[in-house]
Amino acid sequence: MSCVTSTIQRMAKIENRRPFHEALLSKDALFWSRFERSFSTSFGQRTIERISEYAVLSNGASDSKRQKETFAVLDQGCINAIDANIEKSREGMFSNWGDSLAEVLSAPKTGKGVRVRVISDLWWMKDGINNYVSIKTVQPNIDQTAVSKSDCLKLKANDSQCNVYFGLYYNPYGDRREDYAFSPPGKIYDMINDPVVLIGKDYWDCLGGSGFYEEVLSVAQDVGSETKEIVNQYGGELRIS
Repeated sequence: MSCVTSTIQRMAKIENRRPFHEALLSKDALFWSRFERSFSTSFGQRTIERISEYAVLSNGASDSKRQKETFAVLDQGCINAIDANIEKSREGMFSNWGDSLAEVLSAPKTGKGVRVRVISDLWWMKDGINNYVSIKTVQPNIDQTAVSKSDCLKLKANDSQCNVYFGLYYNPYGDRREDYAFSPPGKIYDMINDPVVLIGKDYWDCLGGSGFYEEVLSVAQDVGSETKEIVNQYGGELRIS
């Protein structure tokens, strides 16, 4: 609800002119395009993190934190292996998660420690095990994905017992994991088979337990009966003006 109302409030602000869009599209099309972009940014950045934290707490987590900072000291050889793995993937020499992690863990030690800092969108403790998830837009670019994998490898190198995840909170291409068809992140992760990749139902059920995906969708549909009315009313006022 708050995402919808705050989006409406932001819409009152002046937007930069887009002369070619204005020449080719109707005012309604321009307005609703701007509305959707503003809502999606707000919903993805704040609301999904908050709902995700509620999910893990309802599923037995003993502690949790959004935007969690983790500091660790890793050997320079480990850092070099992580950087090399990411660079090779960018250049088309792909390796899946298992092979990537094996490369990093088997890297020759130099004896030089390097302090690293990783920020995870959500961390939680459950059954004595640390869990970290990097929550991204459902169509992340290659740079965002590369940073995520680098962070996940650093976390696993520091704590081999922890769980790390790359999470997309819905699948824009269909219900099945195999339907995911956005290619840029596929240069870094095997989006279909890597166990650290969570998309849609896999994401929500991992955090909240089996069936949580359907539960959170049901809640959204209930809230939607109110938010749709607010949005429709606002759209009607726009047409009148």
